[in-house]
Amino acid sequence: MSSQQPDDEPVYDDRVYRSPMAVVTGVLLLALIVWLCGDALVRGSGSARWYGAAIALCAVPLTVAFTIRPAVFANENRMRVRNPFRVIELPWAAVDAVRAGYSAEVLAEGAKYQLWSVPVSLRERKKANRQQLSRRGGLSGKGLSSRGKAADGASGAAAPAEPQRAHADQVVDELRELAERGASRAGAQGGVRVRWSYEIIAPAVVGAVLLIVLFALR
Repeated sequence: MSSQQPDDEPVYDDRVYRSPMAVVTGVLLLALIVWLCGDALVRGSGSARWYGAAIALCAVPLTVAFTIRPAVFANENRMRVRNPFRVIELPWAAVDAVRAGYSAEVLAEGAKYQLWSVPVSLRERKKANRQQLSRRGGLSGKGLSSRGKAADGASGAAAPAEPQRAHADQVVDELRELAERGASRAGAQGGVRVRWSYEIIAPAVVGAVLLIVLFALR
């Protein structure tokens, strides 16, 4: 779907990048926290209820922050990075580079921002590299015999599938392509904006302080 802006440039729906495994882990952890802390609140007595409330108040936002919350939203004009405690909005014109080494990150205006929702798996990358090397070796081993079968394409034979790349590298390639294509757009101009996520930080801090007070009063 697309819509028209006053400058007549189409704006498309955001592409969303997040880690499904992190979301599943977060949901399971939240269920465990609710079960344990809820049991303490319902069946506990005395300070047990206070401990249950404090742990829940601290653990729930932190669990959400590091599992369910991280995501990258990208469209033709900008990228919005939602990390555990910050939201970074980066117009494509401000982006210097998007890369994936040991972690996925974006460089803009002299600063580096990690993409928490795009985990880099070195094991997956090595597996993909081995696939590529194996495929190249297989093609070179065929030699001229593969040329002699060029007519197979005309008879409807399917071309060999391209080897899969690591997920993080695929995402970084897509973001890099969007950045290169959108940097000159009128809607992609401007500077980087960073906002702290106090809706996550505040309850976690309150819960941690309450826990410290409870331990101090024991």
